[in-house]
Amino acid sequence: MRHDGRKKDALRKITIKRKYTRTTPGSVLIAAGGTRVLCTASVEEDVPPWMAGKGKGWVTAEYNMLPGSTSPRKRRDRGGKIDGRTTEIQRLIGRSLRAVVDLEALGERMVTLDCDVLEADGGTRTASITGAFVALVDALKATGSRKEALPLTGSIAAVSVGIVNGRAVLDLDYEEDAAAAVDMNVVMTGNNRFVEVQGTGEEATFSEKELADLLRSAKIGIKQLTALQQKALGANWPF
Repeated sequence: MRHDGRKKDALRKITIKRKYTRTTPGSVLIAAGGTRVLCTASVEEDVPPWMAGKGKGWVTAEYNMLPGSTSPRKRRDRGGKIDGRTTEIQRLIGRSLRAVVDLEALGERMVTLDCDVLEADGGTRTASITGAFVALVDALKATGSRKEALPLTGSIAAVSVGIVNGRAVLDLDYEEDAAAAVDMNVVMTGNNRFVEVQGTGEEATFSEKELADLLRSAKIGIKQLTALQQKALGANWPF
């Protein structure tokens, strides 16, 4: 058993609350244990200048940790300066969502996914991706024709795995993440296709068998997260 009583392949308690705000067509509050992220999706009838006239849309993301999301307080990004971690995470979120969007079918529209961390206890980037997909579906439903199929090729979710105390475990909280010999974030579609695998040994190495154990555990988590996304969306589930 882990420090919080979970088995090695168990997720933290996950909740997905849709329509959390009234001002955007897609808004989701996702909680994974002590981590809470507000994901909103906005749709503009325009694309960046470098895409104009190409007949394709675009999906981008912004990620931010609010000052009170951590202790000690995290300073706000000011004057357009964004730290390297924030830049890397928001690019990951954008890449992940674009992997399941048919940009030609989207048309010359841009979807912006804003992921704001309210409380951080590990897995903020993976929770952002999982919640942002639900917000994206709601935004596309709200801004498209009822007769049109959504410009999506699949679902997307993400989860962290790691080697802690010599074994592969699923969905690390902050305490486990800090102690992990190997830390990995896995992004997958609902039909078991990999989008991105970010794995790093923290002053350690890992074997091919350990890598296989980590990916096996991640697949278990993605399957559960996809089921939770489907349950949250109900009749709006597009597949």
